[in-house]
Amino acid sequence: MTIGIGGAGSKIAAKLDKDAVLINVSEMELNKVQGGRQRIVAPVLAEHGQFKGSRKNREIGRDAYQAMRRDIQDRIKGEKVFCSTGGGTGNGIVSGILEDLAKCGDVPVADKTFFGIVLPYAKLETSEFVSNTIEFLTGPLTDAIDSGNTGNIILFSNKVKFEEEIAEDKYNQMLVDSLKSFLSVPEKSERCKLLDGHIDQEDFTLFLSKPYFNHFTVFKYDPKRNFGEQLAANSNRLLLPPESAIEALFLLEVPKGGDPTSFYDIVKYFVSINVSPVYGVIENPEISSPMVTVSLLYSRKPAELVEDFNRISEEHVQAKVRKSLEQYVTLPRLEVSLEDEAKKAVKARSDVKEDVLATLRRLGKL
Repeated sequence: MTIGIGGAGSKIAAKLDKDAVLINVSEMELNKVQGGRQRIVAPVLAEHGQFKGSRKNREIGRDAYQAMRRDIQDRIKGEKVFCSTGGGTGNGIVSGILEDLAKCGDVPVADKTFFGIVLPYAKLETSEFVSNTIEFLTGPLTDAIDSGNTGNIILFSNKVKFEEEIAEDKYNQMLVDSLKSFLSVPEKSERCKLLDGHIDQEDFTLFLSKPYFNHFTVFKYDPKRNFGEQLAANSNRLLLPPESAIEALFLLEVPKGGDPTSFYDIVKYFVSINVSPVYGVIENPEISSPMVTVSLLYSRKPAELVEDFNRISEEHVQAKVRKSLEQYVTLPRLEVSLEDEAKKAVKARSDVKEDVLATLRRLGKL
């Protein structure tokens, strides 16, 4: 089951899974989303309107989580949860989920929750979105990862959306298509002829249950070229760039009659960076050239992930201060005589040996 929380999370979940469960504090926002099987209006205990949504206020989302805490905790076990960090509903509800995960005992592999999280593009989105994201990444997400009780965390970025001016619906579809290509690994492994290695659904579920950030990518693989260089050149631009891999998984697909031994070069690359990958090699008659799906798990802390967010947030604050000063503060113009100030300085200091006034005149300051 796929669960979408908040506006952005619901739109992505509904595109990924026709049976998705969508959760929002606003019934009106829920009704705007096409697809999904079940819609749940999360009750808000405070005096906030159900129709207006959380209005970037993450505390409203937290309030809604407390109102249906047990229900949400039961639903997310072993499932995929999608949200964004900029607004209030997805941020607030998922913050509550992560905080509870951080406090509970060891979570069994089958119950680990996979999180797909959409981050704002700090340069062009509002300061509220940036502030909400900083609090989310450095607080609840950090604690949940450190507890070891989450599954993989996918960090999508709105950077490409804003830089290339892509419509929201189209961009959401790009995210979903990219994710589907990765999630299809066990299905391809079962459907196609196995040539080497092995990745079944159990292997894949175990990989997804690990509490690390996941950067996945898919690209055409040229066995004649260095794999590391190809991997670096084909990073998934929809995700935040990865750090050094702790664990890795890859599926190499070769066309019918293709040479499967090129997978050794890929294994050697990962061994060279001290990573023993989970892998599979299959024959796919539907392709004409080799394809490789790669997933890298890395543990870079969220505190390090938000350096740009912190810097840009500070720039937003400074800009607001400047605008406020320009609008509401009038500074008096001060007329200062250098000659008078120099005389005062000379008079105040008896140890001055040089004629300060003469010096200033020589320098053209008087």
